[in-house]
Amino acid sequence: MNFNSALVYFIGAFLAGLLLINDLDGSIAIAEVTEIMSQIKQHDVIYLGENHDSLANHEAQLKIITQLDHNQANSDQKLAIALEMFQRPFQPILDRYVESKISEAELIKQTEYESRWGFDWEFYAPILRFAQVHQIALIALNTPSEITHKVAALGIDSLEGSDFRYIPSRKDLKLDDPAYRQRLAEVYQQHVESGQGNSHNLENFLAVQVLWDETMAEAIALYYQNHPHAQIAVLVGKAHILDDYAIPDRVAKRISNPDFTQISLQLGQRDPAVLSSRINLRHGFATK
Repeated sequence: MNFNSALVYFIGAFLAGLLLINDLDGSIAIAEVTEIMSQIKQHDVIYLGENHDSLANHEAQLKIITQLDHNQANSDQKLAIALEMFQRPFQPILDRYVESKISEAELIKQTEYESRWGFDWEFYAPILRFAQVHQIALIALNTPSEITHKVAALGIDSLEGSDFRYIPSRKDLKLDDPAYRQRLAEVYQQHVESGQGNSHNLENFLAVQVLWDETMAEAIALYYQNHPHAQIAVLVGKAHILDDYAIPDRVAKRISNPDFTQISLQLGQRDPAVLSSRINLRHGFATK
């Protein structure tokens, strides 16, 4: 495993470990969906935080998306689904899939899903099939792997020219949030002390995480700005919406509409009361 691949793998392992915390079940019953909908249906952006390898999480996402789409049947608001699983250069391919111009097999091949994401396709397939049948826009969110690997190996300031085609400008890739740096530095140091990391890689570790969050935030904000009547359901790993300095806060900073609101739902709690209270705690934390 080369240097950049090792660092990207380490970051992924760190995020996976973070996401497993409190994942008791992840399943959501129909009655719970009704309760959840009353709290999330009015928001412009709804984050459905997942454990990538949890079938129950993905089933819950589909239940919520189905209800959101049903709620909009007689309104001007249109649902869109934003996906961490697809990288931004492949947006035209998602568009062609929704338009039924390519098959599901072609979607997998042309987006290079297996090499760029790799989790079991059937985790996401029912959601994508639902989107195609109901003509729901799909939004590719993620940073191209080539850029992630470059930053992991050479740092954020190695980016130049065409590297910025699918990511925010360098001035928008801010690495100086003290709370964010402190949190990641502490976690990173724990891994270094256990022999799982290199202390010289902290800056690149931080840069890759910021790059992911800022790139996905930009894609969400751009879609909302171009489709102000849209409601966006975001399928993303829990770590990316865990704190105010993750995706939601970065989206809010890009939106000038004072009426814009967003809410985060962390899937993975068996007790619906716990689930609901977590929604309430997150409500408004990134509202303009």
